[in-house]
Amino acid sequence: MFESLQDKLGGVFSRLTRRGALKESDVAEAMREVRVALLEADVALPVVRDFVRKVQEQAVGTEVLRGINPAQQVIKIVHDELVAMLGSEQEPINLRANPPVPVLMVGLQGSGKTTTSAKLALKLTNKENKKVLLASLDVYRPAAQEQLRVLGEQAGVKVLPVIPGQMPVDIAKRAMQAGALQGYDVVILDTAGRLAIDEALMAEVVAVKAAVNPAEILLVVDSLTGQDAVNTGKIFKDRVGITGIALTRVDGDARGGAALSMRAVTGCPIKLLGVGEKIDALDDFHPARVASRILGMGDVVSLVEKAAATIEKEDAEKLEQKMLKGQFDLDDLAKQFRQMRKMGGMDGLMALLPGVGKVKKQMAESNINDQMLARQEAIILSMTRKERRKPDVLNGSRRRRIAAGAGVQVQDVNRLLKQFQQMAQVMKKMGKLQKKGAMSPQALRNLIPPQGYGR
Repeated sequence: MFESLQDKLGGVFSRLTRRGALKESDVAEAMREVRVALLEADVALPVVRDFVRKVQEQAVGTEVLRGINPAQQVIKIVHDELVAMLGSEQEPINLRANPPVPVLMVGLQGSGKTTTSAKLALKLTNKENKKVLLASLDVYRPAAQEQLRVLGEQAGVKVLPVIPGQMPVDIAKRAMQAGALQGYDVVILDTAGRLAIDEALMAEVVAVKAAVNPAEILLVVDSLTGQDAVNTGKIFKDRVGITGIALTRVDGDARGGAALSMRAVTGCPIKLLGVGEKIDALDDFHPARVASRILGMGDVVSLVEKAAATIEKEDAEKLEQKMLKGQFDLDDLAKQFRQMRKMGGMDGLMALLPGVGKVKKQMAESNINDQMLARQEAIILSMTRKERRKPDVLNGSRRRRIAAGAGVQVQDVNRLLKQFQQMAQVMKKMGKLQKKGAMSPQALRNLIPPQGYGR
């Protein structure tokens, strides 16, 4: 998400930084380019106008123009205004009500409402330790209730049994009664959608709202629809009174205009981001982190959180000890490849690291991607257990056998083994330095492999 905007803004600020001292005309020119970049990213025109005006008012001040690093000060102003546009603070799902807390999911058909309902149920179960009940109120779309039942099974979350012929308001009331009787903390109500907004859709949602008095009304919108998503948000806000927004398919949206416009246009916070097809691919929305990613500053906090969520502490400690003792083997390397995939793959990790725009292009040109990682893991899995633990035994005939088994060239096997040897050497040096208490910054710099590593 935001890739095209990130590239364009990166170019603007790179040129600004090279100029050193700034004049008002320099700032004005940069803001014109920022304006065009935001419009091309499909950000709503009124939002762009307001954003550029606020930035320019602050950026042409005497303190900025005469500052020690005026370009960095301008970038800081842009960052802060982006955060303000996106909502300043992260706002969690509101569960401040007597249980069972009703959460109403609304939106158009095809926006990802049902999938997001199941994802949210799993998230609340795993991260908030809540007992969640799912209920489908969609009696119109064929197999909609069956879809939620299947997704509920995948998430390990209970789904309200279907009673044929029951209408949405009655289903909602039954779900709340079941939630109260069976000790549920949260009841997520997945409403029906339409291909377009109409009176019947709005009347039904309003009736369900009146019946259950939800603590949270989440509008689910597809970020790929751009300005249509923003217009949908405004209408639902006016007619239903939504309290938050869940943006879906953000992993396929390179522009990000819907995310940047939604808060400003609707006045409602974006609370959730659907970042993939997997049942656990639902993230909280953090305005400051998103602003940093847009400006190429990365999102190290999210990276650390992903690592903490996917890495078992005991496994990490065992791996650390093996590394420091110089016992790191190819089985461990294969585990690291699998771990990277769990954390979102190469692209997902690179998106969270600061200043990687140019590096990503170089990686793409060198074919360093998820397919390469999968190929390298296939090479390791084509080895015997003895070969993985003692790579020194890999002579020419063994390497040819491994290459044939993995469907690659012998050169690919040689390249992987060279990378592994370099990594193992670094691990041994780290172990020795730690024993001596010599892990100084200079010592760490001496560990960096020579240029060309991995080629």
